[in-house]
Amino acid sequence: MEKIIEMKNIRKTFLHTIANDNVNFTVYKGEVVSLLGENGAGKTTLMKILYGMYSKDSGDIYVKGRKVEINSPKDAIALGIGMVHQHFTLVKSLTVLENVILGLPSPKGFQLDLISSRKKLLDISKSYGLNVDADAKIWQLSVGERQRVEIVKALYRNIDVLILDEPTAVLTPQEVDDLFKTLNLMKKEEKSVVFISHKLDEVMKISDRIVILRNGIVTGERKKEETNKKELARLMVGREVIEVLHKEKVKVGEPILNVENLSALNDKGVLALKGVSFKLRKGEVLGVAGVAGNGQRELEDIICGVRKPKDGKVYFNGEDITNKTPKEIINMGIGRIPEDRMEDGLILDMPIFENIVIEFYDKEPFSKGILINYPEIEKTARRLVKEFNIKTSSVYAATKTLSGGNLQKVILARVLSQNPKVLIASQPTRGLDVGAMEYIHEKILDTKNKGTGVLLISEDLNEILNLSDRIMVMYEGEIMGIIDRQKEKVNIEELGLMMAGSLKRRRDYETSEI
Repeated sequence: MEKIIEMKNIRKTFLHTIANDNVNFTVYKGEVVSLLGENGAGKTTLMKILYGMYSKDSGDIYVKGRKVEINSPKDAIALGIGMVHQHFTLVKSLTVLENVILGLPSPKGFQLDLISSRKKLLDISKSYGLNVDADAKIWQLSVGERQRVEIVKALYRNIDVLILDEPTAVLTPQEVDDLFKTLNLMKKEEKSVVFISHKLDEVMKISDRIVILRNGIVTGERKKEETNKKELARLMVGREVIEVLHKEKVKVGEPILNVENLSALNDKGVLALKGVSFKLRKGEVLGVAGVAGNGQRELEDIICGVRKPKDGKVYFNGEDITNKTPKEIINMGIGRIPEDRMEDGLILDMPIFENIVIEFYDKEPFSKGILINYPEIEKTARRLVKEFNIKTSSVYAATKTLSGGNLQKVILARVLSQNPKVLIASQPTRGLDVGAMEYIHEKILDTKNKGTGVLLISEDLNEILNLSDRIMVMYEGEIMGIIDRQKEKVNIEELGLMMAGSLKRRRDYETSEI
């Protein structure tokens, strides 16, 4: 096979951290090569070096056999390398066509050539099965449609290699299938794809070859037909990983959280929740499935007291908590793992020990009156750091020095140490590696087994399927249906149609008993 990209002995450090330690990585013509690794393994750093966003400390890069220096994304694009980031880089107020041609010179000089640009865009869309409306504004598009625009934008620049960073994180099952069809069409056109993902099922489905990084070093390279998910997981984390968690059968109790006819506006003043009603019972995990932006964030915020509803009520143990403050709700026994751990879950400049107790520092034995008992706080923090296996040099270290998985463990330690009666877990493993995911899933199931009602909000269908006793699907602020897994099997195709708003079940779930 012809080598398109060859990276030799790439080394990159950030202060005292080695992100890439003499890494060798090759991309062949017309293949999908997957790049796997834990958080901090160096895979995104390696690709950002290839795309010109980071400069390497040492090593060489060859494109089509020629040694090159890539100092910017502009250099990378000129060499035929494109990248679609996990968080899209589109201008929401512009149209699809305007975003695709943004930054490119016009053949008419200062005048835009929209006619020929539109034709090229539509030709690319048709060739690769990427349906896009050239005149639609980006803000009007779904997440899946925006991703298609990003891919069209890269292909419009005549790239030979496309880097995709966690491309399926916010897609429905049908949208994932559509993406894979596009990638297979790209292979037929002899274009190459670098696929960064932590989802082993998808990697095994789409890849020709898989390269695994751990601690900045390549720990393995396998052809798809020569490996399996168990081996890949072991190469990623350095040990065997439990693929299927064994859920203990716990008798589900009475309803502990009752949401009635909830309506709410989002931050733009648009109706985001439309008459949502459901019950969460003691000792169950109720999974909320759906593509991002369909009311999940607003639901989480209202239950936790962060946002006021337009209409409807939330009851906890029979008590109306609709307009209570976040602090009152925490004190009543509702714990929260927020969707955005960096913004809403932690104060990153504070030391770890303060973040661990920030929600209950004013309770005994951590304080008495206006006096704070720092020795007791530090003692508790050290115990929880050990108990939750938080990797840090000291409880006094700034929280921002931790990896994503360890940041999430700080939140878990804080919330679960208070033995909540209800746990709201929103995107609890987003962006985490397989080892950290396994740990957090075990903690969530341990909490459920103690009788806690868990509302699990996640865009990761595998996570929903692994942990949930019932699955509630949301689309455009409405409940499309609730699947009781003790009474029926989950049909993935049906679940995907519900997530896309194409199927709505009978509304008998509000009164159904487990």
